[in-house]
Amino acid sequence: MDQERNMDIEKESSTTLDYSKRAQWLRAAVLGANDGLVSTASLMMGVGAVKHDVKVMILSGFAGMVAGACSMAIGEFVSVYSQYDIEVAQMERESGEVEKEKLPSPLQAAAASALAFSAGAIVPLLAAAFVKEYRVRIVAVVAAVTVALVVFGWLGATLGKAPAVRSSARVLFGGWLAMAVTFGLTKLIGLHGL
Repeated sequence: MDQERNMDIEKESSTTLDYSKRAQWLRAAVLGANDGLVSTASLMMGVGAVKHDVKVMILSGFAGMVAGACSMAIGEFVSVYSQYDIEVAQMERESGEVEKEKLPSPLQAAAASALAFSAGAIVPLLAAAFVKEYRVRIVAVVAAVTVALVVFGWLGATLGKAPAVRSSARVLFGGWLAMAVTFGLTKLIGLHGL
C-alpha cells in the first residue's frame, strides 16, 4: 500500500510543473515584451506630443525599438555570462568537472531578450504606421497598446498561474502612466521651448 502511494506521489511530482523555474524564463519574456511595448509607445507619444509628422513618430519609434532591443540583449548577455562564470567556478570547486548542459546560454538569453523587446515594440509602430491624421494616430497607438498591455498581463499571469485580472490591471495602468507622463512632460517642454 505504501509503495503504491509513493509511486503515485512520484508520478504526480514528475508531471507537475515547477512554476518557480517557469517564472524565470516567463519573467524575462514578459518583461522584455512589456518593456519594448511601453518604452517604444512612450517614446512615440512623447515625440508625437511636439511633432505631428507620422514619419518623425515612426522613425523615433523604430530607433527606440532597435536601441532598446540592443540594450536588452547586451544586458542579458552580460548578466547571464556572469551567472555562467559563477556556476562554472562552483562546479570546478565541487567536482572538478563542468557539466555544460546544466549551464545557461548567454547567447540564447540575449537573442530571446532582443526578440521579446522587438515583439512588444512592433505593436505601437504598426498602430501608427498607416494613420496619417495626427489625433487618430495617437488614439490608434493608445488603443493598440492598451490591448497589448492587457494581453501581456493576462498571458504572464496565466502562464505563471497567478491572478489574471490583478496582473492585467497592474500592467495596463503602469503602461498608461508611462505614456501619459512622457506625453505630458514632452508637451510641456515643447510649449515652453527649452
